[in-house]
Amino acid sequence: MQHVLRISRKIDYGLRAMIYLASILPDDVVPFREIARQMLVPEDFLAKILKTLVDQGLVRSTRGPHGGYALARPSAEISFLQVIEAVEGPIALNVCLDDEGCGKSAACTMVSIWKQGQDKMLEVYRAAKLSDLAMKPNERGEIGLVRLRAEGGDAPDPEREVSGA
Repeated sequence: MQHVLRISRKIDYGLRAMIYLASILPDDVVPFREIARQMLVPEDFLAKILKTLVDQGLVRSTRGPHGGYALARPSAEISFLQVIEAVEGPIALNVCLDDEGCGKSAACTMVSIWKQGQDKMLEVYRAAKLSDLAMKPNERGEIGLVRLRAEGGDAPDPEREVSGA
């Protein structure tokens, strides 16, 4: 069944990576393979997403044998919305709400409903900060969806994740 209004895998994986980075110590850097493993994201796809996030100024990368990725600024300053828009561009629930519009807005009775729904969604996404979504380490200092699954939590099934990408 096709689901309308479903976010893309790219957004989902970008948010997972950013939440993971928000969960590590601010001065640490993490190799992208570690992020992929811990957050159940295909490595090839994550590499492209991280490049986009670096280009958009949300993530910084460090080269070398001890290199990796970290947030470019404090997690309390990065919203869910900023990550979504960095990865996929501006949100528009319907063509009538994007920059070009549909040309029928003046006579359309649905525009106000689309606009109201989009405004409320953007308000929620704008208010959600990565610092609020950061995962707390367990007693061994581990973070990530892999840890949650091992502890019997509600982590995504990696087989479904990779095959559904």
